[in-house]
Amino acid sequence: MLIRRHNAFKTEFTITISNQKQMKKILITAVLFLSAITAFCQEEENGTIYIKHPYIDVVNNANKDYVANNFTTTQNYYSDTAKWWVSGLKDFIPIADAVKMWKGDFDKFDDIKQVQFGYPDFLHYKKDNTMVVQSWWNWSGKSKKTGEVVKVPMVMFDEFNTDGKIVREYIFGDFSKMATE
Repeated sequence: MLIRRHNAFKTEFTITISNQKQMKKILITAVLFLSAITAFCQEEENGTIYIKHPYIDVVNNANKDYVANNFTTTQNYYSDTAKWWVSGLKDFIPIADAVKMWKGDFDKFDDIKQVQFGYPDFLHYKKDNTMVVQSWWNWSGKSKKTGEVVKVPMVMFDEFNTDGKIVREYIFGDFSKMATE
């Protein structure tokens, strides 16, 4: 009887040692696998986001001048080679052509407002030193033809050069009601 218990103990002990070796192999493999995944999935910053920045002020001032139908200082905000795009245009156009379009808004609409909602962000990307202000607005104006108030929610992106001038502006929104006026 003692021999059987001894053999049973020896068998259990052998199985336990064998299981420990397998668990050790599994654990080492898992740690190596997770380490490899972690090494390839590291987060990397690509820039900084600002809630307050002088370029945000440039965008806000350009919008104030637009709403006031004052385009005498437009060249203060935009570079000479600036391009502009809005939903519905096929390609970017020169800023001088954009100003003509903006002036045309006042031929078709009264009481033009462009009210900011949310808050703008200045994004400074490390790669290529890209600098962008993104802002959200509600454009509205009363049609001179129909008396209807047209409202357009929109998002605007303004890219800046190192001189602090807007070099590219693009605006996304549904401007189809404005186009029919």
